[in-house]
Amino acid sequence: MRTVSPVLDGAPPKLVITNVICHVLLAPDYDPSFTSSAQDNLVVLIETDAGITGIGECDVNPWMAKAVIEAPGTHTMGLAVKEMLIGADPFEIGELWRKIYLGTAMNGRRGVVIHALSAIDMALWDLCGKALGKPVHALLGGATRDRITPYASLQPAGHAFEDYRDALVQSALDAKALGFKAMKSEVTMNGPYAHSGMRENYDRHTEVVAAVRKAIGPDITLMIDVQYLWEDAATCLSVVKDWAEFDIFFLETPIWSDNVEEMAKLAAEAPMKIACGEWLATRHEFKELMDIGKVHVAQPDVGRVGGLGEAKIVCDMAAERGLTIVPHCWKTGISISATAHLAFVTDHCAFVEYLPPQLCIERLRRELAHEELVLENGTIPLPVKPGLGVELDYDVLERYTVA
Repeated sequence: MRTVSPVLDGAPPKLVITNVICHVLLAPDYDPSFTSSAQDNLVVLIETDAGITGIGECDVNPWMAKAVIEAPGTHTMGLAVKEMLIGADPFEIGELWRKIYLGTAMNGRRGVVIHALSAIDMALWDLCGKALGKPVHALLGGATRDRITPYASLQPAGHAFEDYRDALVQSALDAKALGFKAMKSEVTMNGPYAHSGMRENYDRHTEVVAAVRKAIGPDITLMIDVQYLWEDAATCLSVVKDWAEFDIFFLETPIWSDNVEEMAKLAAEAPMKIACGEWLATRHEFKELMDIGKVHVAQPDVGRVGGLGEAKIVCDMAAERGLTIVPHCWKTGISISATAHLAFVTDHCAFVEYLPPQLCIERLRRELAHEELVLENGTIPLPVKPGLGVELDYDVLERYTVA
């Protein structure tokens, strides 16, 4: 099994993992009617005997992920994740990933176990970078460019169609004013099973797309997310065939990601690129999406796919197939930073999902972690701080940690 470990100039310092601490966070003002996983979080801290701590997070129900990491094991194919890490060398990231993947095989291989492993993997890369005084992109093989282009990911609040449409237009204008050269609009409200009547009224989606494009003008790259709106290619095409005039870079998750045969039909005929992959875990699910689903853009999420190492493998698979990478990311500055480091070592990564605090609705995204990344002339320059370059606000961490 291929894994990814840090690229080192020489022997790394001798470190031993001494503890793995899981914090379940919940924003006090969370709204359960929103489709936003940024209202809660699992933050994982991996401590060492040298006093160096790595920080990671994952994008899954945090109580479930905490149980995955802390639950005791009872047999050789259902081992305890935390116990496998204590006493280990943190620089053996690839071997630890393989060990946990195999050791939890009867419980996981996909889904929540892999999502939880993403936080572990992310924290290990951050830890190793800090120990060596190097940014994570250097440990991933070295940056291949000095700037990447972010897109503003726009999903404002709103419970009525008109309010949501107007808020989306305003947030697009705000993103343009901040200097973004690309943006993505969620033209549906509150997830694949809560479209509030919009599923039957597809003209409303076209209305939203048209309103956003008109507001931002022709020079901004526009992507559209429809949150798994359609069940088959034919129904989707009956609507999006008329969206060519809006010059859309990609259409995200138009069909349920398991329905790869219909995805392939859509990819063959749609007037824009088809993108998918935000929920997928491991390279194996992406192989099916790429080879059977025939998507044009693969969207690994470092907090779900299995971490930075597994995301790097998915990016390499996309390169072999001539596909574009645009990573998904909907968490705090921890994941945003990890995603940026991945992008800097991935030539075929066209954009990264990014939302600065000024555009965030969710409290955790605004307050928990402060990334090194800055927007300059529509691009993000190469980060130079050790590890992920993230400063965690420990007061916020403690304030929003729940039992």
